[in-house]
Amino acid sequence: MDAQQTGESGGGREFQRVTDELRGRMTDGRYPLRSFLPSQRDLAQELEVSRDTVQRALRELASEGWIESRQGSGSRVVKTQRIQSSAAKATRLRQRGTLAPFISEAFERPEVTLDVYTLTSESLDAHIRLRAEHIRAGFRAPKRITLRMLLPDETVPLPYPRNKEDASDPRLPARLRTITERHTASLLGALRDLQTEELVPSVDVRIRHAPLLPAFKLYLLNGVEALHGPYEVIERKIMLDSGEEITALDVLGLGATLTHHVKDKDPNAPGTVFVESMQTWFDSVWNLLAE
Repeated sequence: MDAQQTGESGGGREFQRVTDELRGRMTDGRYPLRSFLPSQRDLAQELEVSRDTVQRALRELASEGWIESRQGSGSRVVKTQRIQSSAAKATRLRQRGTLAPFISEAFERPEVTLDVYTLTSESLDAHIRLRAEHIRAGFRAPKRITLRMLLPDETVPLPYPRNKEDASDPRLPARLRTITERHTASLLGALRDLQTEELVPSVDVRIRHAPLLPAFKLYLLNGVEALHGPYEVIERKIMLDSGEEITALDVLGLGATLTHHVKDKDPNAPGTVFVESMQTWFDSVWNLLAE
């Protein structure tokens, strides 16, 4: 299938859609560690784009460290999200060390509560859209979903992502805002559609911006679990929509290592103290700093 047939030229919107889709599949475990992605031809046919668009998406994923591509052998997944836990209920981690089973289990409850602090909404969007598909298929039937998400205030200068050679270059911060806006709109639409379609009786989604630099990401699940991990700064190549490639200092939220903590009956247990302290921190920022 060529670009004329698909009505696109391998540029911005289709490239981002394909990159997001493939990244999401690696994040939720559909393409597990050490597995090979389908061929470029198969991906182009499935996703209804040109092979040029697929190739560009694969180059982006390789620059982020997700895959290794070798001519003649295809593209292999070499990184997934790592989650470390000492909790007794973490036996599920032996099946798949990704965020997916935690979000999935959170959605098994009649009332789902998610508090998220993150640099972008990219990771969460992939998981919310997958959960929405499961609800439509009848695998989950929550009565209420409440999501509060804290994002950085756009007026706060961020040290990443930025052009390594020119910190004043505005293009990478603008690119980050575009990515955040796209994924935020996507997850908002996915959740609100569930209520519109009367699949979930009550959906409450609120997003606020805080004047803080996200040095870590935080997921608080139903008030009893926390997933927490720092952003690691890396150097990588980023290709702009114009085709220009620049060396950037960036962070990769999807590949961040997360630690898992569970609240239990012992008020002095390390897991309980951690979850409660992070919930108190989130509530304080949400109520007093965020807008």
